[in-house]
Amino acid sequence: MSHNNNSNIRRFTFLTLGLMSLGATVQATENGAPTTSFGVYDFGAGILPASSPVGTLGMRVAFYSANVQKDRHGRSLDNNFSLDVLSIGVAYFRMTDYRILGARYGYSVAVPFFQMDASFRVQTPGGPLDLKADPFRMADISVSPLILQWDLSPNLFVNARMQIQAPTGDYDKNRLISPGVNHWTFSPTFNATYITNSGFEVSSSFQTDFNTRNPATDYKNGVEYRHEFAVGQHVGPFTLGLGGFYYRQFSDDDAPGLETGNRARVVAAGPAISYFTPGMPAAWFHLYKEFDARNRSEGYTVALRVGHSF
Repeated sequence: MSHNNNSNIRRFTFLTLGLMSLGATVQATENGAPTTSFGVYDFGAGILPASSPVGTLGMRVAFYSANVQKDRHGRSLDNNFSLDVLSIGVAYFRMTDYRILGARYGYSVAVPFFQMDASFRVQTPGGPLDLKADPFRMADISVSPLILQWDLSPNLFVNARMQIQAPTGDYDKNRLISPGVNHWTFSPTFNATYITNSGFEVSSSFQTDFNTRNPATDYKNGVEYRHEFAVGQHVGPFTLGLGGFYYRQFSDDDAPGLETGNRARVVAAGPAISYFTPGMPAAWFHLYKEFDARNRSEGYTVALRVGHSF
């Protein structure tokens, strides 16, 4: 099959499930809790499913593990830190034939669940205090009421969306960590995929998170930015290559008594692979190692996502 024919089939049935589920990290945001997912988009970020009367169903399973936290200078903290998070996200995604600005219109909803196991040591006047939490609860639901897909050529695909994360997840301000963050997040996102005639792919996703204040704690996370990427070669039904992400807070967190300059950043990279055969569920897999962390944890993440259009 020629590459152009293959890309046309992908344009018809390719499943982009990035927003359908949540990864998990610890960062300089409140309680080190995740705001929105990252390390999600890789190959095919700019390609959305075809218009269909039923839509697309997908699932993503990810595991994140870290045993070190870094300060603002990148130095490891001696706080007996440990975090393991199993995240499971289920989503529904539908593209339509309705056109806006020449793009196909679509929408989606994602429901994630987190199994979190965290421990942390705090130094007190009475000696060290070890804190632990291991909740297994629903995290915050995300909805994308506006998704626009442009297929600009047989090789270039772009889409834009507005993702809204609602404070629907389990939250306890007195717990070390919670699946929910107890505030709204609004995330404009732009994704693009370019595939050469020889099958070499470059995909990128750009997202900015604007957070409201947590009414339970009067804490407001700073503006967050992420760039996710993947580069690789199409080989039959597989795409093999390298993926990763760059995350950074653009502005400081704001809360009573909070020290200024509390911003997080991290870079991650590792092998990525996707699989697509017409009529079969599509699949994506990656294994990323984080590095150059500031004001957050530094660890590993592995993720598998699958989806099928009906």
